[in-house]
Amino acid sequence: MTEEISSKPSRSNSLYERPSESAPPASAATDNATETLHGPLAHRFISFDEPANKVVTSTVHSASPASTHLRIAVSAMTDIGCVRANNEDSYGYDESLGIFVVCDGMGGVTSGEVASSRAVMAIMNSFTDSASSDIPVSTRLLDAISAANLDVWENGQVPENKGMGTTAVVAALDGDKLILGNVGDSRAYSVQGANCSQLTVDHSLISELIRNGTLTLDSAQKADIPGMRSVVTRAVGVAPEVQPDFFSVDFRPGSAVLLATDGLTLYVRQGEIGAILASSPFESACADLIALAKQRGGQDNITCVLLRALPA
Repeated sequence: MTEEISSKPSRSNSLYERPSESAPPASAATDNATETLHGPLAHRFISFDEPANKVVTSTVHSASPASTHLRIAVSAMTDIGCVRANNEDSYGYDESLGIFVVCDGMGGVTSGEVASSRAVMAIMNSFTDSASSDIPVSTRLLDAISAANLDVWENGQVPENKGMGTTAVVAALDGDKLILGNVGDSRAYSVQGANCSQLTVDHSLISELIRNGTLTLDSAQKADIPGMRSVVTRAVGVAPEVQPDFFSVDFRPGSAVLLATDGLTLYVRQGEIGAILASSPFESACADLIALAKQRGGQDNITCVLLRALPA
């Protein structure tokens, strides 16, 4: 069962656009360095600050102190895509604390990386600092996203970082549920077998046009309004305060949740995500999703973090 915790998504009058980048030489998006990790990891944080394509894949099986009912397997991967000169996505997780974060930065060749990496680290640090408290997980998650917003906002006052921001989609384990928080258009999906459903609501111009009836889901896929797909209506770090949306989803053995940036979701539809995750080995599922997005153009960075609940 999925439950929206916030009363309803609120709208912002502000629009934030990710700057487009010119295509680099073909060689800039070819060679992949791959790192594979096994066993328990603590405070795993991945960010990219060099214009090279580096892919990190990790698979973790670990019991979380937040739940006595399950273990969590994690597979995560990021890719520069086929066009961009650098990777502005970042992700991080600490499976022992049950916190998982994906961010997609915006603000230029270097500032997008700064925003996404700072947001990931701020969220994880805040969530870690409150781990021994009696504060509800949902409140800890709100505090963590607020801390990330303040960090990115303050560092965005430096001239070279002016205007930077980032999306964020975060999952926090709370017993047999996941609490999800999102700002921007990075998404969370629930996957049961081959059935896939979007859990979060995009804070984007194109999503607003769908919700108000200007576009349908089908027509939105074909819409060719210049710059539409790069415009988000909410982002972390573009203002002193941020308003995330929060959702809760059951997370019991057999359940899976995918966190992903729009570099994936622009190219791979919801039904296709479910089919691929159902047919691919868990360890290679993220790679298979990214490969399809790149096959269809891969004009943005692509990041996936896949969580699966296992019996204790």
